[in-house]
Amino acid sequence: MAPGFRLEQYTLKCPQEVIVVSALVDGEPDEVVIFRGFSSSLVRLTHPDPEVPVLPETAVIETIDRLAGPYTPDDPHYLQRGLTWEDMEARLADLGL
Repeated sequence: MAPGFRLEQYTLKCPQEVIVVSALVDGEPDEVVIFRGFSSSLVRLTHPDPEVPVLPETAVIETIDRLAGPYTPDDPHYLQRGLTWEDMEARLADLGL
């Protein structure tokens, strides 16, 4: 399962959380917000079809932040910052994702 899809599923199981992913997509930096099963890029255009993944399987995830929802850019409430994909993958596995 693609990391972006797994993170979207995570936010469906944990709807009180917002995930912010810093990644390289096609060699370019990107920042993606994931909330309640939907992803949106803060840097690149987000495809209007929610079935098109914002984080492709080829994306290199650099860091993941977990925040309390709702996300407010001016006053974010971090639960965890700077997680690696391996850190988050363990959390996903604990939830059966």
